[in-house]
Amino acid sequence: MKLLVTGRTNLALDLPPEVQVETFRENRPIPAEHLDADAVVAWGDPASIASMANDMPNLRWVQSLSAGTDLFESAGLGDVVLTSGRGLHDATVTEHTVALILSLVRQLPQMFAVQAEPRWGTEFRGPRELQPPERVASILESRVLIWGFGSIGQHLAGVLTALGATVRGVARSAGERGGYPVVAEEDLDAELRETDILVMVLPSTDSTTKALDTHRLAQLPSRSIVVNVGRGSTVDEDALVDALEAGEIAGAAVDVASSEPLPSDARLWTAPNIVITPHVAGFRAYGGEQLVADNVAALLAERPGDMRNVVERG
Repeated sequence: MKLLVTGRTNLALDLPPEVQVETFRENRPIPAEHLDADAVVAWGDPASIASMANDMPNLRWVQSLSAGTDLFESAGLGDVVLTSGRGLHDATVTEHTVALILSLVRQLPQMFAVQAEPRWGTEFRGPRELQPPERVASILESRVLIWGFGSIGQHLAGVLTALGATVRGVARSAGERGGYPVVAEEDLDAELRETDILVMVLPSTDSTTKALDTHRLAQLPSRSIVVNVGRGSTVDEDALVDALEAGEIAGAAVDVASSEPLPSDARLWTAPNIVITPHVAGFRAYGGEQLVADNVAALLAERPGDMRNVVERG
């Protein structure tokens, strides 16, 4: 079995001797000498995905290291088994999301600006309300809505709950997941009106394109903040900037953009009260070695039903 592994990872793979492991560069088509591979472990670059879909007749399995598999799914992989990186990024994306939330609610960008003067920012000191009416000032006693309540969203919910927030999820259907109440998307407007912190963890699909649009932003209280760690395409960025400029929401933080790298003339750069990070929340496939090893073992044993994180495709 020939397995191609992206060079953009530091996974210490311990695989059976019958597995021939080769590395490749993802930002270009897969080299001709590796087109005979049986399996690929990759993050998901369009150039290499096109090779997988069109030029690899022996390909049986693709392991995405990303939680989202939208690029792989849209490439037309045929009967190739696709497995996702679900669960590999729960802790790291949660960590980054909490950092983004805290940067806004604790006014860190404003304090960094004062530090650069340099000046001791006395305006930030002194007794104050835990939750003033004009903005969210603490995670404690805040109302958090996580739109996209999968593995990452549920892990994030646990951490935010530990910090004193009340958390609800949003998914296609209502119910309970991981011990948290989940509302259906059809009831989203009413939930948004009662939200202090909206966290977007949606994948990129036809149905999620600009899911957070002008109408839904208008439902949020003016004191609320929006954080996007899912996919940039799920937020109408012009509508988000308009809301920030008009003071219709108090702040935003994004780790993703509809176009990456974000162009230098993009309106997001100059929007007020926004924190931008360059899509760095994940990219640490924690537990990836075991996931790959388990799926290799299942494939070698001709037991595809035992593979973990199989993506069901229509």
